Amino acid sequence: MVKAYRQEHVYKHPWERVTSASWRKFADPENKRILSHILDVDTLNHSLDPSSGKLYTTRAITIHCPGPWFVRRIVGQDICHCVESSVVDAQSRSMQLTSRNISLQKFIEVEEKIRYDPHPDNPNGWTVCQQETRIRIKPLSALASMAEKVEQRCAERFLQNSVKGREVMERICKYLEAESSSLAL
Repeated sequence: MVKAYRQEHVYKHPWERVTSASWRKFADPENKRILSHILDVDTLNHSLDPSSGKLYTTRAITIHCPGPWFVRRIVGQDICHCVESSVVDAQSRSMQLTSRNISLQKFIEVEEKIRYDPHPDNPNGWTVCQQETRIRIKPLSALASMAEKVEQRCAERFLQNSVKGREVMERICKYLEAESSSLAL
């Protein structure tokens, strides 16, 4: 059993501002209250390919385990470690992030893909964010109805957290907009 969902959101901010906000999303102390499920974020590496101009980054993200309390009790852990890989192509104005859990894999597999591109109707003013998440509970696959309920609960938690993430991104974009306006004066 796999629970998958897709979301699309339009930021009414240019691509450069939205991608800058994405990098700041976890670093801003004010966001720690909103994104309380994020416990720690560390950059493992980043490199710029001089021939293509693409920026490659890998970050380790520690989160409070999603899902119902009884699953955390069965697993015996309240935290989960994830790896986020990102590719930023400033030339084509595209940013892609892929996150996967690296701990608890014998119990649950989560993969989240996010892509930021200029909006086709207003490429210089808006950014479209496409998010795709897949959740698979492994040991419960023999009990399909139980696995489906746990996957649904995990998906609901991810959806709630993605709403919080968009709120944070909007706030940072507005801050960056105000910052750039004051610099222009």
